[in-house]
Amino acid sequence: MSTEVILPKWGLTMEDGTVVAWHVSEGERVTEGQVIAEVETEKVENELEAPCAGVVARILVQEDETVDVGTVLAVIAPDASDG
Repeated sequence: MSTEVILPKWGLTMEDGTVVAWHVSEGERVTEGQVIAEVETEKVENELEAPCAGVVARILVQEDETVDVGTVLAVIAPDASDG
């Protein structure tokens, strides 16, 4: 089953964030906890980590795009070579 990578709420007043950079590409394998993107909020720039291991199936939000907290940024699919 695929896992959605969602923009988390890092602060009480955080309403949105801007994807500054992706450190992965579609089709790339990732490990749980790997930094996959940098997101800038009103107050700070944060590193976004992969919530699970797998393959980046889709990147839904492009660099320099600002989206609301809770928006799906990317989708990680299970790695077919596992298992």
